[in-house]
Amino acid sequence: MSDSIAFLISDVSRLMRRRFDERARLIGVTRTQWRVLKFLQRDEGINQGGLADLLEVEPISLCRMIDRLEDGGLVERRRDPKDRRAWQIFLTERAHPLLNDLTKISEGLLGTALAGIPQSNHEVAVAVLERIYSNLSDTHEDSEAANG
Repeated sequence: MSDSIAFLISDVSRLMRRRFDERARLIGVTRTQWRVLKFLQRDEGINQGGLADLLEVEPISLCRMIDRLEDGGLVERRRDPKDRRAWQIFLTERAHPLLNDLTKISEGLLGTALAGIPQSNHEVAVAVLERIYSNLSDTHEDSEAANG
């Protein structure tokens, strides 16, 4: 049973990513770019190192992503006034309508995914997934395993 739940969660996640990619590609954006823009929308002005941590990518990989988004006029780098070695990242005005379009794509995809499922089941599913997330986010066991 546990294997089937894990595989099902993984398969649903993979399909959601694939369908999102198909839809976002129609407006010229990748899922990775959307994630960067979405994190910036939540925490605009974050520095590149902090953003790399949130996205769980290497800083050099993020630097290339930011370069492409900056070339597309969607973000801008500004010197961090507290640390002249660091750059803060900000959305441009051009990014906001694109984020709205991507939100609509995301909401439409979720609507498709949840079609035919009663609202009460949505709430149960969210509660279960939040509990799974919480259980796996507990670092106590991770630190014990790392320390042998």
